Amino acid sequence: MQLQENIPLAPLTTFKVGGPARYFADARSFEEVRAAVDEARARQLPLFVLGGGSNLVIADSGWPGLVVKISVGEIAERRENGKFLFEAGAGVDWDSLVARAVARDCAGIECMSGIPGTVGGTPVQNVGAYGQEVSDTIESVLALDLENGELREICNPGCGFAYRTSIFNSSERGRYIILRVTFALAPGGSPKIAYADLKKHFAARGFSEQGRGPTLAETREAVCAIRQSKAMLIVPGDEDCRSAGSFFKNPIVSAEKYQELSRRASAHILQLPMYPAANDRMKIPAAWLVEHSGFTKGYTRGPVGISRKHALAIVNRGGATAADIITLKNEIQQRVNDEFGILLQPEPVFVGFEQAP
Repeated sequence: MQLQENIPLAPLTTFKVGGPARYFADARSFEEVRAAVDEARARQLPLFVLGGGSNLVIADSGWPGLVVKISVGEIAERRENGKFLFEAGAGVDWDSLVARAVARDCAGIECMSGIPGTVGGTPVQNVGAYGQEVSDTIESVLALDLENGELREICNPGCGFAYRTSIFNSSERGRYIILRVTFALAPGGSPKIAYADLKKHFAARGFSEQGRGPTLAETREAVCAIRQSKAMLIVPGDEDCRSAGSFFKNPIVSAEKYQELSRRASAHILQLPMYPAANDRMKIPAAWLVEHSGFTKGYTRGPVGISRKHALAIVNRGGATAADIITLKNEIQQRVNDEFGILLQPEPVFVGFEQAP
């Protein structure tokens, strides 16, 4: 393991903002991850674990300690109890794993095609899209326990998965470094066509008239096309892709809270959309709240703005700082709270800030 100094972090993120790491290590094996952790402890340095850099806002001052980039990249496959198991290193590119699963005709993660980042980041926020979440297929997570230095295999229930949540970003935040994730997929399974965007895409192509449903490969293609239309697919040169993806979580509220929010919306002659969520709760599209609070697609404030294709993505239009992004984030949260009485919660991880913005 080579320890480097003063390494710029902005190029390693999709937002392209943030200062340098005082120390940096690229760990390509379990042993190198352990060595980086030991080095941080020996030097009494704060440690930050970097994956694909797709869900981060790094402070302009950077990180004062050691950043360890997880580049563990192996994938193993096996069949077990009627399932096809993929054991993927935390540094594996997520979309490459999805492509591999689809090529093997294994269902369960096809609707999460095109999501940037690495495998190790997916359990942390229980990544999901178009009706699927990784918690639906994760069998177990292998992690380094920083409390005792041991490797620990954590089964699905032990991960504490909920909407965009797990123990890794809540109750046990900072305790584990994820090294490998095992996914149990369904060989020969059908794709999940649950969301309106996908149904509309395939209806427009006459699938209902053909008497057959789309294949996994066709579903993957459709998801990537839809994501690209919303600037949620990384395309070199497209400034609308310089973002952390969806910046705010979709609020999940009780029926009573939804009625209260509906009354606020009706005062603006608006009908508040919602989707069913678990436990008789309701999910409200954060993008709708953002747009109807005055931040329409293409909104610009100097070097930052809202994507021209997706109201939920804050974008770096060129030369933005982390401070610029935080200012716009705060403004959006305040306006949505003023208009609808709900405080949007951000999705990205904030790194190097003295306090969580």
